[in-house]
Amino acid sequence: MLSTSRPALPRLHPTSAFARAELRAGLADGGLVRVRRGVVASLPPGHGRRERLVLARGAAFAHDATTAFWLSHSTAAVLWGCWTYRLRDRADVTQLTPPSVVRRGGDPVHLVARHWTRLPGRDRAVIDGLPVTTLERTVVDCARTLRGASALVVADSGLRLGADPVLVGEILTEAAGGRGVRSARRVLALADAASESPGESVVRWLVHSAGLPALELQVQVRTWAGSFRLDLGWSDLKVAIEFDGAVKYSTLADGDATTRFMAEKRRHDALVEAGWLVLRVTWADLDEPDRLIGRILAARRRRGLTSR
Repeated sequence: MLSTSRPALPRLHPTSAFARAELRAGLADGGLVRVRRGVVASLPPGHGRRERLVLARGAAFAHDATTAFWLSHSTAAVLWGCWTYRLRDRADVTQLTPPSVVRRGGDPVHLVARHWTRLPGRDRAVIDGLPVTTLERTVVDCARTLRGASALVVADSGLRLGADPVLVGEILTEAAGGRGVRSARRVLALADAASESPGESVVRWLVHSAGLPALELQVQVRTWAGSFRLDLGWSDLKVAIEFDGAVKYSTLADGDATTRFMAEKRRHDALVEAGWLVLRVTWADLDEPDRLIGRILAARRRRGLTSR
Protein backbone atom coordinates (compact mmCIF):
# COMPACT_ATOMS: atom_id res chain seq x y z
CA MET A 1 0.00 0.00 0.00
CA LEU A 2 2.75 2.41 0.83
CA SER A 3 6.48 2.79 0.83
CA THR A 4 8.62 4.76 3.27
CA SER A 5 12.16 4.06 1.99
CA ARG A 6 13.91 3.11 -1.21
CA PRO A 7 13.76 -0.68 -1.64
CA ALA A 8 16.61 -2.64 -3.17
CA LEU A 9 16.23 -3.78 -6.77
CA PRO A 10 14.82 -7.34 -6.90
CA ARG A 11 16.79 -10.17 -8.48
CA LEU A 12 15.73 -11.06 -12.02
CA HIS A 13 15.99 -14.57 -13.48
CA PRO A 14 15.40 -16.00 -16.94
CA THR A 15 12.64 -18.59 -16.80
CA SER A 16 15.06 -21.00 -18.47
CA ALA A 17 17.03 -21.08 -15.20
CA PHE A 18 14.27 -23.12 -13.55
CA ALA A 19 12.98 -26.60 -14.13
CA ARG A 20 9.39 -26.50 -15.32
CA ALA A 21 8.00 -27.87 -12.05
CA GLU A 22 10.12 -25.45 -9.98
CA LEU A 23 8.96 -22.49 -12.06
CA ARG A 24 5.33 -23.53 -11.81
CA ALA A 25 5.59 -23.93 -8.04
CA GLY A 26 7.32 -20.57 -7.58
CA LEU A 27 4.67 -18.76 -9.62
CA ALA A 28 1.90 -20.55 -7.74
CA ASP A 29 3.12 -19.63 -4.25
CA GLY A 30 4.05 -16.06 -5.23
CA GLY A 31 7.78 -16.41 -4.63
CA LEU A 32 8.34 -15.76 -8.33
CA VAL A 33 6.46 -13.21 -10.47
CA ARG A 34 6.57 -12.73 -14.23
CA VAL A 35 7.92 -9.28 -15.04
CA ARG A 36 8.74 -9.64 -18.74
CA ARG A 37 8.48 -12.30 -21.40
CA GLY A 38 10.90 -15.01 -20.31
CA VAL A 39 11.86 -13.15 -17.10
CA VAL A 40 10.73 -13.60 -13.50
CA ALA A 41 11.66 -11.84 -10.27
CA SER A 42 12.15 -13.21 -6.77
CA LEU A 43 9.75 -11.35 -4.51
CA PRO A 44 9.59 -12.28 -0.84
CA PRO A 45 6.23 -11.76 0.87
CA GLY A 46 5.50 -8.92 3.24
CA HIS A 47 5.57 -5.15 3.35
CA GLY A 48 6.80 -3.43 0.19
CA ARG A 49 6.05 -6.30 -2.19
CA ARG A 50 4.14 -4.07 -4.63
CA GLU A 51 7.01 -1.57 -4.71
CA ARG A 52 9.54 -4.34 -5.42
CA LEU A 53 7.33 -5.68 -8.20
CA VAL A 54 7.19 -2.25 -9.86
CA LEU A 55 10.97 -1.93 -9.65
CA ALA A 56 11.42 -5.44 -11.05
CA ARG A 57 9.30 -4.59 -14.07
CA GLY A 58 11.22 -1.36 -14.56
CA ALA A 59 14.57 -3.16 -14.32
CA ALA A 60 13.40 -5.84 -16.76
CA PHE A 61 12.34 -3.16 -19.23
CA ALA A 62 15.72 -1.46 -18.83
CA HIS A 63 17.53 -4.72 -19.59
CA ASP A 64 15.81 -5.05 -22.98
CA ALA A 65 15.43 -1.38 -23.96
CA THR A 66 16.95 -0.38 -27.29
CA THR A 67 16.08 3.35 -27.21
CA ALA A 68 16.65 6.08 -24.63
CA PHE A 69 14.27 5.95 -21.68
CA TRP A 70 13.87 7.10 -18.10
CA LEU A 71 11.86 5.35 -15.40
CA SER A 72 9.29 7.93 -14.36
CA HIS A 73 6.06 8.73 -12.57
CA SER A 74 5.21 6.22 -9.81
CA THR A 75 8.17 3.99 -10.64
CA ALA A 76 10.55 6.90 -10.21
CA ALA A 77 8.77 7.80 -6.96
CA VAL A 78 9.55 4.32 -5.60
CA LEU A 79 13.17 4.57 -6.77
CA TRP A 80 13.58 7.90 -4.98
CA GLY A 81 12.08 6.46 -1.79
CA CYS A 82 8.86 8.46 -1.87
CA TRP A 83 5.76 7.23 -0.09
CA THR A 84 3.13 5.76 -2.37
CA TYR A 85 -0.57 5.08 -1.93
CA ARG A 86 -2.58 2.59 -4.01
CA LEU A 87 0.42 1.99 -6.23
CA ARG A 88 -0.32 0.34 -9.56
CA ASP A 89 1.77 -2.75 -10.31
CA ARG A 90 3.12 -1.56 -13.65
CA ALA A 91 6.35 0.24 -14.51
CA ASP A 92 6.19 3.78 -15.91
CA VAL A 93 8.72 4.81 -18.57
CA THR A 94 9.26 8.15 -20.30
CA GLN A 95 10.74 8.22 -23.80
CA LEU A 96 11.59 11.04 -26.18
CA THR A 97 9.97 9.50 -29.24
CA PRO A 98 6.55 7.92 -29.69
CA PRO A 99 6.55 4.39 -28.28
CA SER A 100 6.20 1.65 -30.85
CA VAL A 101 2.85 -0.09 -30.93
CA VAL A 102 4.64 -3.31 -31.77
CA ARG A 103 5.16 -5.40 -28.65
CA ARG A 104 7.25 -8.48 -28.13
CA GLY A 105 5.17 -11.57 -28.57
CA GLY A 106 3.76 -12.80 -25.29
CA ASP A 107 4.48 -9.68 -23.21
CA PRO A 108 1.36 -8.67 -21.24
CA VAL A 109 0.46 -5.12 -22.31
CA HIS A 110 -0.19 -3.90 -18.76
CA LEU A 111 3.33 -4.43 -17.40
CA VAL A 112 4.77 -1.13 -18.67
CA ALA A 113 3.11 2.25 -19.31
CA ARG A 114 5.09 4.37 -21.78
CA HIS A 115 4.95 8.17 -21.82
CA TRP A 116 6.20 10.26 -24.73
CA THR A 117 7.34 13.79 -23.93
CA ARG A 118 10.23 16.23 -23.96
CA LEU A 119 12.63 15.62 -21.09
CA PRO A 120 15.36 18.28 -20.68
CA GLY A 121 18.70 17.29 -19.21
CA ARG A 122 17.76 19.12 -16.01
CA ASP A 123 15.05 16.49 -15.42
CA ARG A 124 17.26 13.42 -15.90
CA ALA A 125 19.10 11.44 -13.22
CA VAL A 126 20.52 7.97 -12.51
CA ILE A 127 19.81 5.72 -9.50
CA ASP A 128 21.41 2.30 -9.07
CA GLY A 129 22.51 2.43 -12.70
CA LEU A 130 18.95 3.04 -13.93
CA PRO A 131 17.99 6.24 -15.79
CA VAL A 132 15.21 7.99 -13.88
CA THR A 133 13.47 11.34 -13.81
CA THR A 134 14.70 13.76 -11.15
CA LEU A 135 12.85 14.00 -7.86
CA GLU A 136 11.30 17.35 -8.84
CA ARG A 137 10.15 16.08 -12.24
CA THR A 138 8.80 12.92 -10.60
CA VAL A 139 6.72 14.96 -8.14
CA VAL A 140 5.21 16.98 -10.99
CA ASP A 141 4.54 13.94 -13.20
CA CYS A 142 2.77 12.16 -10.34
CA ALA A 143 0.78 15.27 -9.46
CA ARG A 144 -0.43 15.44 -13.07
CA THR A 145 -1.35 11.78 -13.50
CA LEU A 146 -2.32 10.26 -10.15
CA ARG A 147 -5.58 10.66 -8.27
CA GLY A 148 -5.60 13.36 -5.62
CA ALA A 149 -4.71 11.38 -2.49
CA SER A 150 -2.05 9.31 -4.26
CA ALA A 151 -0.59 12.44 -5.85
CA LEU A 152 -0.40 14.31 -2.54
CA VAL A 153 1.29 11.36 -0.81
CA VAL A 154 4.10 11.46 -3.40
CA ALA A 155 4.31 15.27 -3.33
CA ASP A 156 4.53 15.50 0.47
CA SER A 157 7.20 12.83 0.68
CA GLY A 158 9.10 14.28 -2.28
CA LEU A 159 9.37 17.59 -0.45
CA ARG A 160 10.46 15.75 2.72
CA LEU A 161 13.20 14.07 0.68
CA GLY A 162 14.49 17.44 -0.46
CA ALA A 163 12.73 18.25 -3.72
CA ASP A 164 13.28 21.93 -4.52
CA PRO A 165 9.82 23.58 -4.41
CA VAL A 166 10.99 26.41 -6.66
CA LEU A 167 12.13 23.97 -9.34
CA VAL A 168 8.91 21.97 -8.92
CA GLY A 169 7.00 25.19 -9.65
CA GLU A 170 9.14 25.94 -12.71
CA ILE A 171 8.57 22.48 -14.16
CA LEU A 172 4.82 22.79 -13.62
CA THR A 173 4.79 26.26 -15.21
CA GLU A 174 6.59 24.91 -18.27
CA ALA A 175 3.84 22.29 -18.62
CA ALA A 176 1.06 24.94 -18.74
CA GLY A 177 -1.79 23.85 -20.98
CA GLY A 178 -0.83 20.20 -20.75
CA ARG A 179 -2.92 17.36 -19.48
CA GLY A 180 -3.37 17.20 -15.72
CA VAL A 181 -1.72 20.55 -14.99
CA ARG A 182 -4.80 22.07 -13.33
CA SER A 183 -5.20 19.14 -10.94
CA ALA A 184 -1.44 19.20 -10.30
CA ARG A 185 -1.67 22.84 -9.21
CA ARG A 186 -4.29 21.90 -6.60
CA VAL A 187 -2.16 19.04 -5.31
CA LEU A 188 1.09 21.01 -5.15
CA ALA A 189 -0.60 23.98 -3.47
CA LEU A 190 -1.51 21.62 -0.63
CA ALA A 191 1.81 19.71 -0.51
CA ASP A 192 3.80 20.15 2.68
CA ALA A 193 7.11 18.65 3.78
CA ALA A 194 5.83 18.68 7.38
CA SER A 195 3.58 15.69 6.69
CA GLU A 196 5.10 12.75 8.58
CA SER A 197 3.24 9.80 7.08
CA PRO A 198 1.28 8.87 3.96
CA GLY A 199 -1.80 8.40 6.14
CA GLU A 200 -1.63 12.04 7.22
CA SER A 201 -1.39 13.09 3.57
CA VAL A 202 -4.46 11.06 2.63
CA VAL A 203 -6.47 12.54 5.53
CA ARG A 204 -5.50 16.06 4.45
CA TRP A 205 -6.62 15.36 0.89
CA LEU A 206 -9.98 13.99 2.05
CA VAL A 207 -10.54 17.04 4.25
CA HIS A 208 -9.57 19.33 1.35
CA SER A 209 -11.92 17.49 -1.03
CA ALA A 210 -14.75 17.89 1.46
CA GLY A 211 -14.34 21.65 1.32
CA LEU A 212 -13.16 22.00 4.91
CA PRO A 213 -10.50 24.47 6.07
CA ALA A 214 -6.92 23.26 5.67
CA LEU A 215 -5.59 21.26 8.58
CA GLU A 216 -2.53 22.44 10.47
CA LEU A 217 0.35 19.96 10.61
CA GLN A 218 2.36 18.97 13.68
CA VAL A 219 0.37 21.06 16.16
CA GLN A 220 2.21 21.71 19.44
CA VAL A 221 0.04 21.51 22.59
CA ARG A 222 1.11 22.16 26.17
CA THR A 223 -0.55 20.13 28.92
CA TRP A 224 0.02 19.25 32.57
CA ALA A 225 1.81 16.10 31.34
CA GLY A 226 4.16 18.01 29.08
CA SER A 227 4.19 19.30 25.52
CA PHE A 228 2.77 17.03 22.82
CA ARG A 229 2.72 17.21 19.05
CA LEU A 230 -0.51 16.33 17.27
CA ASP A 231 -0.43 15.04 13.69
CA LEU A 232 -3.17 17.28 12.34
CA GLY A 233 -5.68 19.71 13.75
CA TRP A 234 -7.52 23.00 13.92
CA SER A 235 -6.03 24.97 16.79
CA ASP A 236 -8.91 27.45 16.92
CA LEU A 237 -11.39 24.62 17.51
CA LYS A 238 -9.07 22.40 19.52
CA VAL A 239 -9.96 19.49 17.23
CA ALA A 240 -7.13 17.08 16.41
CA ILE A 241 -6.75 14.11 14.08
CA GLU A 242 -4.16 11.49 14.97
CA PHE A 243 -3.26 8.94 12.29
CA ASP A 244 -2.42 5.55 13.82
CA GLY A 245 -0.54 3.43 11.32
CA ALA A 246 1.66 1.85 13.96
CA VAL A 247 1.88 -1.76 15.11
CA LYS A 248 -1.07 -2.77 17.26
CA TYR A 249 -0.48 -3.23 20.96
CA SER A 250 -1.35 -6.93 20.70
CA THR A 251 1.57 -7.57 18.33
CA LEU A 252 4.11 -6.23 20.81
CA ALA A 253 5.67 -8.02 23.75
CA ASP A 254 3.41 -7.83 26.80
CA GLY A 255 5.64 -5.39 28.64
CA ASP A 256 6.05 -3.12 25.62
CA ALA A 257 2.31 -3.16 24.92
CA THR A 258 1.44 -2.23 28.50
CA THR A 259 4.00 0.56 28.64
CA ARG A 260 2.88 2.02 25.35
CA PHE A 261 -0.79 1.75 26.22
CA MET A 262 -0.32 3.56 29.52
CA ALA A 263 1.78 6.27 27.89
CA GLU A 264 -0.86 6.80 25.21
CA LYS A 265 -3.62 6.92 27.83
CA ARG A 266 -1.72 9.51 29.86
CA ARG A 267 -1.15 11.60 26.75
CA HIS A 268 -4.79 11.32 25.67
CA ASP A 269 -6.11 12.24 29.11
CA ALA A 270 -3.83 15.27 29.25
CA LEU A 271 -5.00 16.47 25.83
CA VAL A 272 -8.67 16.04 26.74
CA GLU A 273 -8.17 17.93 29.99
CA ALA A 274 -6.52 20.69 27.97
CA GLY A 275 -9.76 20.97 26.00
CA TRP A 276 -8.85 19.02 22.88
CA LEU A 277 -11.16 16.66 21.03
CA VAL A 278 -8.97 13.95 19.47
CA LEU A 279 -10.07 11.70 16.60
CA ARG A 280 -7.99 8.61 15.88
CA VAL A 281 -7.81 7.45 12.28
CA THR A 282 -6.46 4.15 10.90
CA TRP A 283 -5.84 2.75 7.43
CA ALA A 284 -9.20 0.98 7.63
CA ASP A 285 -10.92 4.35 8.14
CA LEU A 286 -9.38 5.66 4.90
CA ASP A 287 -11.23 2.93 3.01
CA GLU A 288 -14.51 4.56 4.08
CA PRO A 289 -13.91 8.26 3.38
CA ASP A 290 -17.56 9.33 3.66
CA ARG A 291 -17.81 7.88 7.15
CA LEU A 292 -14.52 9.49 8.16
CA ILE A 293 -15.60 12.91 6.91
CA GLY A 294 -18.86 12.44 8.80
CA ARG A 295 -16.89 11.89 12.01
CA ILE A 296 -14.80 14.98 11.34
CA LEU A 297 -17.88 17.11 10.65
CA ALA A 298 -19.50 15.83 13.83
CA ALA A 299 -16.38 16.80 15.80
CA ARG A 300 -16.48 20.31 14.35
CA ARG A 301 -20.19 20.60 15.19
CA ARG A 302 -19.45 19.60 18.77
CA ARG A 303 -17.32 22.72 18.91
CA GLY A 304 -20.39 24.82 18.19
CA LEU A 305 -20.13 25.08 14.42
CA THR A 306 -23.44 24.81 12.61
CA SER A 307 -21.84 24.46 9.17
CA ARG A 308 -18.63 23.15 7.69
